[in-house]
Amino acid sequence: MNLKVYASRVSTPLKIKQVADATGVSAATLRYYEDIGLLPASERSAAGYRLYDERTLDRLAFIARAKQLGCSLGEIAGLAAAWDTGSCGPVQDRLRELVGAKIAHAQHQIGELLVFTAELQRAAARLDGHRPDGACDDDCGCLASANGAVPPPPQAVALTAKRPAAAAAPIACTLTPADIGGRIGDWGALLAHAAGRERLDEGVRVEFDDAAPVAELMRLAAAEQDCCRFFRFAITVDTRGVALEVRAPAEARVLVDSVFGVAA
Repeated sequence: MNLKVYASRVSTPLKIKQVADATGVSAATLRYYEDIGLLPASERSAAGYRLYDERTLDRLAFIARAKQLGCSLGEIAGLAAAWDTGSCGPVQDRLRELVGAKIAHAQHQIGELLVFTAELQRAAARLDGHRPDGACDDDCGCLASANGAVPPPPQAVALTAKRPAAAAAPIACTLTPADIGGRIGDWGALLAHAAGRERLDEGVRVEFDDAAPVAELMRLAAAEQDCCRFFRFAITVDTRGVALEVRAPAEARVLVDSVFGVAA
């Protein structure tokens, strides 16, 4: 239900069940919010029931929006203090600061996930390379990384906004965190048609089966070039079929491996 429309119809105090029905916030949560100060203390009826007014509905809508944006209850309490001033400006200022911090955190997490995906891709490729008859050995991929050592902890790759043009394109992506997830999903659907991968000096060559949608391959390569200019793409067609060659600077190799896979 639209809380503002509902609130405009409210002329009498609301009982806790009515507020719960109107907002989808359970009665137990309403009591908890009141206990920790997110909601002001409610009035009580002669029978001791909690009574709320339309301002409670607006406040709950505000709390729900803040939770949608990933704010903790502690952060929402700080926002609620600004909300109580009755002026939108301070609320926007505080919310903008919190959202900016959460964008940076989300981008850092995306970088960590890309690094971890690349490590998984390398592990999967190595597990396919050698299967001993007996116990696990140094080459089977179960005990060590490809160089025979225990792999170091993943290091995050920065996914920042693109800087002004320079001699070399920065290792940066201009997509939003939400759009990055969708783009990786698109590549995943296309790469399901991969028939093989070959290691290149600066990247990987992905060969596709006959069912691969070539138009989608061209679209994605062009879109990726627009947001991540450090990638270099080449689509080849020869007797082996259709293939995509992806190259990037050494410091972006982890991104190549995580998105496009590792040669077996």
